[in-house]
Amino acid sequence: MKNEIHPNNYRVCAFKDMSTGDVTLIRSCAPTKEMLEVDGQEYPLVKMEVSSYSHPFYTGKQKLLDTAGRVDKFRNRYAKFSK
Repeated sequence: MKNEIHPNNYRVCAFKDMSTGDVTLIRSCAPTKEMLEVDGQEYPLVKMEVSSYSHPFYTGKQKLLDTAGRVDKFRNRYAKFSK
């Protein structure tokens, strides 16, 4: 490894899945401005849209967040190919 190219500011951060609310504590150097209290300790907060708590591959459930109906349009358009 090359010297002095890796960050030195690793600390424990709270990674929060915003769709489920689950929190995981991981060492990271990700820049954050917010703090979150977990078990009486404050940690820098890193917000995530998707994690293993909410991703369909890990949960086994398909969850669509489609408000404009684009998924339905796609399925209707290409339904003839899946028969």
